[in-house]
Amino acid sequence: MRTRTKLSAAVVGLATTGALVLSSGGASGHGYTDLPISRQKLCQNGTVTNCGAIQWEPQSVEGPKGFPAAGPADGRICSANNTGFAQLDSPRTPSGGAWPTTKVSGGQSYTFRWQFTAMHATTDFKYYVTKPGWNQNHNLARSDLNLTPFLTVPYNGQRPPSTLSHSGTLPSGLSGHHVILAVWTVADTGNAFYACSDVTF
Repeated sequence: MRTRTKLSAAVVGLATTGALVLSSGGASGHGYTDLPISRQKLCQNGTVTNCGAIQWEPQSVEGPKGFPAAGPADGRICSANNTGFAQLDSPRTPSGGAWPTTKVSGGQSYTFRWQFTAMHATTDFKYYVTKPGWNQNHNLARSDLNLTPFLTVPYNGQRPPSTLSHSGTLPSGLSGHHVILAVWTVADTGNAFYACSDVTF
């Protein structure tokens, strides 16, 4: 319990600092999407319960960059290969229900939003979506995704503000439940941050 309290205090400290910028060395926790709301944010805000450690650090889903050629292994994409965040990889919530979805419309503009607790020098933001007929009954794999991002936002080594929004057109021709994978690639480390959001077209 003491560890949980210390971790919570650390997360609160990072969040309230706002302008905190970590050096290009070791990073510890940094960003997630809340539009469309990501699985880690659903765990953090209590919409989904029994998520484990991710509920205290939704900003920490960090793994190797270079997706899709490199990056997290298939089946561990939503957790970025972090075994402590494995709940994010499951096609069902920890209580066995479906992940809540955000309603979106194909072919229309959508505003994506990131929240940051550490603003790293950034290469880009990329967004991928599952293909028609993807397998919804297993952990997300590359074979489920269209591996050409439908939106790429170059950031040219700049550091983002604590909240960053950008808009792009969602793909047409999709219906029903899909997953949008958002990838924030850091310029000055070997890592990227990953966020899976469940949507309904």
